[in-house]
Amino acid sequence: MSRGGRDKDRADGPERRCIATGETQPASGLIRFVIGPDNQVVPDLAGKLPGRGIWVTSDKAALEKAAGKGLFARAARAPVTVPDDLPTLVEHMLARRVVELLSLARKSGGAVSGYEKVKDWLGKEEADVLLQAEDGSARGKTKLSTPQWGSYIGWLTADELGLAFGREKVIHAALGAGGLTKRVVEEAQRLKGLRVGRADAATAAGAAGGGRGRRKG
Repeated sequence: MSRGGRDKDRADGPERRCIATGETQPASGLIRFVIGPDNQVVPDLAGKLPGRGIWVTSDKAALEKAAGKGLFARAARAPVTVPDDLPTLVEHMLARRVVELLSLARKSGGAVSGYEKVKDWLGKEEADVLLQAEDGSARGKTKLSTPQWGSYIGWLTADELGLAFGREKVIHAALGAGGLTKRVVEEAQRLKGLRVGRADAATAAGAAGGGRGRRKG
């Protein structure tokens, strides 16, 4: 990846430069921030708030560095106020965003939950994404395999998946192709960067059975 210089747009999407790492990468992997009227640093997950964007990689260490080393003030060229525990704030906002997108996908018929329904979709090759709660039983999760060329999301909690599907807790869920699926996967990948340790643990647990298909990301 290139360093410094002007932001670039490529055929596969716009690129932005992270103020913490100095790397230029697709904007889909970064968090946009703007400076509010009160000089407060405001996360702009949708990328629609007015003002000059300040970009940070969706990664806990990058956000901690940006907040702790005065990089937001340097980028804004003005004194700013950074919210306490910025990585946790962004993580919660991203998790809520993923849950809301999943809920919309469910309501439109593009997502199902529950072991039997997910197993049925996988068997009929109707599922493009397999979702499993990070705090679900490792043994139970190995009974389902990620679609061969699909994606796996394993860093949401059973409570978060439950909110998305209108139930108390959900361990297994699936998304079909099209609709909101691409957006869910992109937002979930940004969330993964803030749940690195937990995500790695979930992936390791899922891989223990050796029966999963290829995963993206």
